[in-house]
Amino acid sequence: MHKHMAIAVLALAGALAGPAARADGHYVPGVEGLQAASVPPPGVYYLGYLVNYQMDRFRAPGTSDNLPGHNRGTVTALANRFVWITPHQLLGADYGMEAIVPVMRTSLTVNAAGISDTRSGVGDVYLGPLVLGWHGPQWDAVAAAGVWVDSGSTGHPASPGKGFQSTMLTGGLTYYFDGAKTVSGSALMRFERNGKTDAGFRPGNQVTLEWGLGKSFGAWQAGLVGYSQWQTSDDSGPGASTHRASRHALGAELVYPVPGAALFLKGALYQELRAEAGTGAQPKGSLLRFTLVKAF
Repeated sequence: MHKHMAIAVLALAGALAGPAARADGHYVPGVEGLQAASVPPPGVYYLGYLVNYQMDRFRAPGTSDNLPGHNRGTVTALANRFVWITPHQLLGADYGMEAIVPVMRTSLTVNAAGISDTRSGVGDVYLGPLVLGWHGPQWDAVAAAGVWVDSGSTGHPASPGKGFQSTMLTGGLTYYFDGAKTVSGSALMRFERNGKTDAGFRPGNQVTLEWGLGKSFGAWQAGLVGYSQWQTSDDSGPGASTHRASRHALGAELVYPVPGAALFLKGALYQELRAEAGTGAQPKGSLLRFTLVKAF
């Protein structure tokens, strides 16, 4: 029970590998929002995602019912994302690559499972050798592929590593409803094919959809954001069941460019409206995210 509970409540990813705001894969929804599918122009970029995920309840395995007793958790993560968009093109798109290095601290108190644990460390790293960004008069599109490497430490419920490797494919579109690009709608989808742990347990594959509807007000941008995440195949291996996890959230985001600094600041708050557990317990809570985007 402890093993599968840990699988259900820990994170990777940040960014990205970070908070436990997901079903059973590495990617944590809520780190992207407005204009999520818009790739920047050629250059080198740093994106820092500071995320705090408050788990105020846990769903019992295979249900949308809460586990009994006092069950709480907190994950604070900084996902360090490094992006290089080269001056070269591939298939008519700007070609780039990226890497994500998450650092996190997780605290879990799940009395229903006998868990009380706090750990800090570097989570599983993401390596993305393929990022493609297309740009039209009133639209942007992205496609990407990469691997979450099994590099973080494991062994405890709050350990930062997941204990398995995942392949992640990404696709998305941003559309601007006016020629001045002041009103936008975006959708970004991630698909993860999860590998096996050393014990032979394989979490089911999952799909994550992040979306945003934004409006510019001078330098500021504000809008509604949300995410949904679904487990698309059954878990397999020791202790697996046919139950599939899911979660859905709604929130708001603000974006502010710092004049003359090639810097963007973003802030978003999400509230999860629904969550269903798969093989292990599934957290449900709220996510607060601050993002710094720096161009070099």
